[in-house]
Amino acid sequence: MASLFVRAIFFLLSAAALTPAASAQSPPQAGETFDVHASDVDDLKSVYATVRSRDVVEARVRTGGTIVSLNVDEGDQVEAGKVLAVVADPKIALRIKALDAQIVAAKSRAETAQTELQRAEQLAGRGVTSQARVDQAKTAFDVASNDLKAAQAERSVVETQLEEGEVLAPSAGRVLRVPVTVGSVTLLGESIATIAANEYLLRVEVPERHARFMKKGDVIRVGGRELETASRSTTEGKITQVYPQLNNGRVIADAEAPGLGSYFVGERVLTWISAGKRTAFVVPQRFVFRRYGLDYVRLVGPSGSPQDVVVQLGRSIANDGDQDVVEILAGVAEGDTLVQP
Repeated sequence: MASLFVRAIFFLLSAAALTPAASAQSPPQAGETFDVHASDVDDLKSVYATVRSRDVVEARVRTGGTIVSLNVDEGDQVEAGKVLAVVADPKIALRIKALDAQIVAAKSRAETAQTELQRAEQLAGRGVTSQARVDQAKTAFDVASNDLKAAQAERSVVETQLEEGEVLAPSAGRVLRVPVTVGSVTLLGESIATIAANEYLLRVEVPERHARFMKKGDVIRVGGRELETASRSTTEGKITQVYPQLNNGRVIADAEAPGLGSYFVGERVLTWISAGKRTAFVVPQRFVFRRYGLDYVRLVGPSGSPQDVVVQLGRSIANDGDQDVVEILAGVAEGDTLVQP
């Protein structure tokens, strides 16, 4: 009697636990069909790519001197032509003062020579002095005028040197390094700042056995930033250049990808590149459903009735943006017909 009572309780508990779950996770009735055939897919390999700047330029000093102001720091975003620093040479100010004095003296000589020339011309008109005296006065006036122009031109040259003390950004970009401080003595051509110019790109290095598979224009998959642990999305990039020289047994390539502007130069990013082709069974994602923690597909059995089969899934593949497809590693065979659940 007790045994019958225990069996009844066990039957009721089993019915209550299994029936709702099975009904909740059972797929709907069959619809669209799909024939399974082997196809060639890219054999993707995961590698770490490094964020690089397309161009690295130096902001250099155009005249030697001492840095009196520094307007930039590492990490700053600068525009082309921005004044990054001002370099001053104390000798330039002294030269300007000396040239100003020379200009004042040259102006006085020119004015005196002009007055002498006018007087000589008046006397020559009256017949009091000779034409030789007039020519001599004219020559003295021309010499004084040219001395004044030479002093003014030399001052312009010194003023230009003073303006060249402004160190300008050669192009827009992000400042990577500033090796000087205010008060540093710099020489002609010395670098004030290193700028990562233009856009960022990904530098990919893979073993040389994959060199024959890489070519310009290949699509790569770029993972999320390692600094953003919550990011699991991937984006597409494209290889723009494959370098013909191996470096330590590795082939090097550059790739473009969107959204690299906020990355750090030198930051590593997980990417997937194509290392050739392989044969695999690829089916649309909508033909796969999940039940009790396992992945299933619904096959058309020999008798024509559908049956659910457990499969082992591989990676998801983007099929030209048309539909999401997934690779099936085990559970189906060539020629099987799937029914959409």
